[in-house]
Order: sequence, then C-alpha cells, then structure tokens
Amino acid sequence: MKNLCELVFVTVTRRLFTVRSILFFVFIAVLSCGTVQAQGKGFGLGIIVDEPTGITTNLWIGKSSAIDAEVAWSQDEDDFLYLHGDFLFHNLHLSQEVKGKFLTYYGIGVKVEFADSNKVGLRIPLGIDYIFPKAPLDVFFEVVPLLELVPATESDLKAAVGIRFVFGKGNSD
Repeated sequence: MKNLCELVFVTVTRRLFTVRSILFFVFIAVLSCGTVQAQGKGFGLGIIVDEPTGITTNLWIGKSSAIDAEVAWSQDEDDFLYLHGDFLFHNLHLSQEVKGKFLTYYGIGVKVEFADSNKVGLRIPLGIDYIFPKAPLDVFFEVVPLLELVPATESDLKAAVGIRFVFGKGNSD
C-alpha cells in the first residue's frame, strides 16, 4: 500500500510540476514581447491539454493557412517525448454574429513519439478556433483521427483543447 501511495504522489507531483512549468514559460514569453495581436497573422505560443499536455505553437503563413506544432512529455505508464507538426487550412467566420473570428480548420500532419517503442503516424486535425477581437489570444478545440504507421498500423482518435498568445502584427479583417 505504501508503494502505491508513493507512486500516486510522484505521478501527481510530476504532472503539477510540468503544468506549472508550461504556464510559467508561456507567462514569461508574453511579458517579454512588445507587440501582441491575435488577428490571423503572427506567431502563437500556448498550452494544449490532451495526452500528453504540452506546449503548442502556431505560425500563420497566409490569410487562411498556418503551421502548428506541439512538444510534450507524457508521464503516463510509459514516459515518452511527443512531437507533432500540422499544415492547417482555415475557413473564416463560422458565425457572422460573433465579435471575434470563429474559424474552422482542417489539415494534415505527422506525429512522433520517442519511447521504448518509437511511434510515427499521420494526423488529420479538424477543429474550431476562436480569435478574440481585442485580446492577444486564440482558443481552440480539435478532434484528430490518427493513423499509426510505425511500429504497426493502427488507428486512433484524439481530442484536445488549447489556448495561445499571438505575437506579431495582426490584420483587421
């Protein structure tokens, strides 16, 4: 029983330390930048909550396209480093009556897990992104069908929610 309690304590402590570290990093990054806008251009940095929870980035490369990425460390049964990168296409204004920008997006990407048994797979993210009109934030929710290719072919479905601060010059449309 004592070993189980120690295991639970260590797992919970690791999770809290990781989440605190990520939040601290995002907070310091926000304070250290001058111009901050969230209007469809620029570079976003924040947190994404899924398994594993990690740091997310988003770089707008056109009016309706972006590249996003995640770096995370899982602390479940198997500790592993998780990376993914996606190319995203956005459709503007899910609703015309919302003050900010409500975007839907879809894309294609790759994910890699570095563990005892490394995994490589394809991602097809489908999501909703809300860009606040006057705040340097965007909030998103996504569902991601996955196709594992290495070490074996398997399919999976993941979901995530996240928030990013967007740095850089925005546009007004």
